Amino acid sequence: MIKVGPGESGKIFAFLGANGVGVKGGPSREVADEWLERFPDDASVMRYIGRSGWNDLAFGGTIPDDELLEAVDESYRLVVSKLPRKHRPDGWDA
Repeated sequence: MIKVGPGESGKIFAFLGANGVGVKGGPSREVADEWLERFPDDASVMRYIGRSGWNDLAFGGTIPDDELLEAVDESYRLVVSKLPRKHRPDGWDA
């Protein structure tokens, strides 16, 4: 898991695995479902936290690498925007 923010109070923005990455797919489940529609073979709702807009995205399938990177970046932006201002990275201007 990859976190942003200080120590124990940091928030997870990605779950990195050997076969894929788990990311916050959008601010809502409805937005995150766009991944499932576009890549039905390589995107799935994450177990346990999927109802909160988290998806598993597979490596090496139909999802282009640049879109996987953008998904991680967007997950980071979504999670950082919810952190208290004092815990956001320097230079963050959401």
